[in-house]
Amino acid sequence: MTTLTAEQTIADARARIDTLDDRIIGLIQERMAVSTVVQETRISSGGRRVNLSREMEILGRYREALGKPGTALAMTMLELCRGRI
Repeated sequence: MTTLTAEQTIADARARIDTLDDRIIGLIQERMAVSTVVQETRISSGGRRVNLSREMEILGRYREALGKPGTALAMTMLELCRGRI
């Protein structure tokens, strides 16, 4: 049975992180596309581009799952999906 060196363990973990990051980026891009559909539909039916109560829901979900940094992450994601307000 062989044991991994620290360097190999780190290299393997970094490769996994890179794969996870690629998936996260893809999911955020998918979310941006879906958000665009929601915004365009809302606007075309006479609504506003942004639904602040929905955004507060999302912020709360991220904060609950990830703590205070989750709120910052959610804010960044919302900004990517709807632009600055």
